[in-house]
Amino acid sequence: MPVSLLNALQAYKASPDPRVALANTVALVIAGNQPFYPLYLHAIVGQSAWPAWITLITMPIFAVVPALSRRNSLMGRALLPTIGTLNGILAVKLIGTETGVELFLLPCILLAAPLFRPGERHVMLGVLALPFAAYFLLDPAVGSPFATYSAAEYRSIISMHGFSVACLFALIGFSFQSGNST
Repeated sequence: MPVSLLNALQAYKASPDPRVALANTVALVIAGNQPFYPLYLHAIVGQSAWPAWITLITMPIFAVVPALSRRNSLMGRALLPTIGTLNGILAVKLIGTETGVELFLLPCILLAAPLFRPGERHVMLGVLALPFAAYFLLDPAVGSPFATYSAAEYRSIISMHGFSVACLFALIGFSFQSGNST
């Protein structure tokens, strides 16, 4: 990556508020990695991975989190777990619960705590409720997925999702620690 682009990304995500910096960092990492998700799925299941390309519609929303955070810190921070939850619901519809894609709701839950200040508890509780509602209410209502896979493919997809969620947890933990080290 050219140094000027890297510097521009660093400046775009930078914030003196550790909560905003955490949201911005996670949002940009997700936006930057989102185009690879359909490719990973394609490597596992071939052309039947086509529905995963539809998840790219949320990529620009992840990418806009830092811009929104500059205008309205609370809205920017709330957007990250909210769009993550909506992306999870979309993925459930596209490739089904059997793929373990609901695991991506866990980082949304994890982010709901450190992104908000004590005085923003009402917003935190609303944002925190979204992934739970998605899991318990919306997932059963989305109907059949657009694609189905073999048992071996499901195991591989679940493994990929588990590893991806673990990476997100590590990123959140590392970014949170980095932002709170001063």
